[in-house]
Amino acid sequence: MSPMSAPRFVHLRLHSEYSIVDGIVRLEDAVKAAAADGMGALALTDLANAFGLIRYYKEARGKGVKPVVGADVWLTNAEDRDKPSRLLLLVQDRRGYLNLCMLLSRAWLGNQHRGRAEIDPAWFLEPGEDDLPLATGLIALSGAMGGDIGMALANGNADAARRAAQHWASVFPQRFYIELQRAGHAGTDAYVQHAVQLAAELQLPVVATHPVQFMTPDDYTAHEARVCIAEGELLANPRRTRRFTTDQYFKTQDEMCALFADIPSALENAVEIARRCNLTLELGKPRLPLFPTPDGMSLDDYLVFMAKEGLEKRLAVLFPDEAVRESKRPEYYARLEFETGTIIKMGFPGYFLIVADFINWAKNNGVPVGPGRGSGAGSLVAYALGITDLDPLKYALLFERFLNPERVSMPDFDIDFCQHGRDRVITYVKEKYGKDAVSQIATFGTMAAKAAVRDVGRVLDLGYGFVDGIAKLIPFKPGKLVTIEEAKKEEPLLTERENNEEEVRQLLELAQRVEGMTRNVGMHAGGVLIAPGRLTDFCPLYTQGAQNDGMSGVVSQYDKDDVEAAGLVKFDFLGLTTLTILDWAERYIRRLDPSKADWNCSHIPLDDGPAFDILKTANTVAVFQLESRGMQGMLKDAKPDRFETSSRWWHCTDRARWT
Repeated sequence: MSPMSAPRFVHLRLHSEYSIVDGIVRLEDAVKAAAADGMGALALTDLANAFGLIRYYKEARGKGVKPVVGADVWLTNAEDRDKPSRLLLLVQDRRGYLNLCMLLSRAWLGNQHRGRAEIDPAWFLEPGEDDLPLATGLIALSGAMGGDIGMALANGNADAARRAAQHWASVFPQRFYIELQRAGHAGTDAYVQHAVQLAAELQLPVVATHPVQFMTPDDYTAHEARVCIAEGELLANPRRTRRFTTDQYFKTQDEMCALFADIPSALENAVEIARRCNLTLELGKPRLPLFPTPDGMSLDDYLVFMAKEGLEKRLAVLFPDEAVRESKRPEYYARLEFETGTIIKMGFPGYFLIVADFINWAKNNGVPVGPGRGSGAGSLVAYALGITDLDPLKYALLFERFLNPERVSMPDFDIDFCQHGRDRVITYVKEKYGKDAVSQIATFGTMAAKAAVRDVGRVLDLGYGFVDGIAKLIPFKPGKLVTIEEAKKEEPLLTERENNEEEVRQLLELAQRVEGMTRNVGMHAGGVLIAPGRLTDFCPLYTQGAQNDGMSGVVSQYDKDDVEAAGLVKFDFLGLTTLTILDWAERYIRRLDPSKADWNCSHIPLDDGPAFDILKTANTVAVFQLESRGMQGMLKDAKPDRFETSSRWWHCTDRARWT
């Protein structure tokens, strides 16, 4: 934050759409508002999570706003688990970031209560890296009326408030602030008066914050609708607990300075805290787990050794005649040398060895594995290591499509496992690299147009038939998300009903405000992370259920793009039912025909006539990637009798066009 900007106030408390249960602030809107108001910095402090941390960090830096990150956390109340308190944690540096990742992960994985991930206050004093307490590198704000100090003051217990303040001041020396808010909640004036007195008595600093939940005053109703969607409530329910006020919008510096004109030090400290928070994340640098090699052999040398050994086994099968094999060997070795050189130059030998290791474990332990698909099938190294089962030279497949020094990106094999055996392979990986180094990846479900209309219609208590009729007016286009605004342009009846019916107008207006926002957290279908050490050294972890073994059902708090930005490498473990069916078929054949005791599908030639007769009739229900109506129509028209690239076509075509 540049001294030249001289901001008078910085927002240190903000719940974005990634708080899931409350908050409808879109990250780009918050950053844009902070930049326009000259704040120079802005904090993202979602509720007990860091789901949006990486994308916020990139968005803020891209717009010239200093990103301050942290979390609004629950603290376990040992005396009454149903009355947790709150604390706001802000990251000062990389040590603080790692400690926040550790604390949030531990809360989600081992200390949930009624769906809340709670931090045990005792954890802050436990040793982390270099035996320093987990509170190191974190600035703590008292949580205002929701913190243990605020709760004690509200109960008239000044002694308990004093003890709590002294405790936090000792846990976070020179890094603890008593938080003041004036957001329109009942009892605010009394709280601020007593909190300021307590701070003066204990010589602790105060800081002004504003609990931002939405961007403008007009967003209040949409925010409340979002809260009701998360809680299964009705917006108009008079008995519904209302925790938020119309004042919790993104106030400008002028508004905040007017609000705390009588306590200028509280405003100054907000700016000072932003200056003290200086986290720098190194993004986009992949870090692979260390793959063990024998006798101190380097990864590069081991890759070459294993690839040559594997290629010899493949050549023996491809060309049983020794004379033919000798004539073909120079071509294959030249390609192998080219590929290994490229892989080593780009720094990815570890990736190939890791993938080959768990695929070959699966094959050797009765877990069916797909032959390989996508651009990875063009790699001879992958074929030699057993990652794929298709000879790329026979079909003139290009390695450059998979890995190219001119287009630097992580290699990415799409690996298919039998649906029933996939978890066994993941368990093997966890045992090899450590349970704390392996997890799956989070996905964020969003409220598309139809879902937003249905969700908002429910909380408005509109009839199901009425809401369903409006939702069905939104066109469905495969592969394309149609927004409500686009639907109104394409469907005249929707616009007509909006203009003529007040309920439709209210429904669509609220639905548009929450449309596209994060609604829930899920698990990526196939992505698995393997870290070079603890995952919490890169990102916090999350789970929705209770843990029995400490890691089942665990996902990263970042999605696939953000985990890769943070330096983690994604491996695709795709579960394919088709492989399970093929495995069953192979077992039945071996059981029913003793002469085929060693038979498997690889014995079927790729030009098998009866197999293509079935394809020509488009009898392909449950045949992977050929079962859609479009593919069935293509099969009937094309009448295929082989799967291969014509070598004659290949050699008379400009190869450079396809690199």
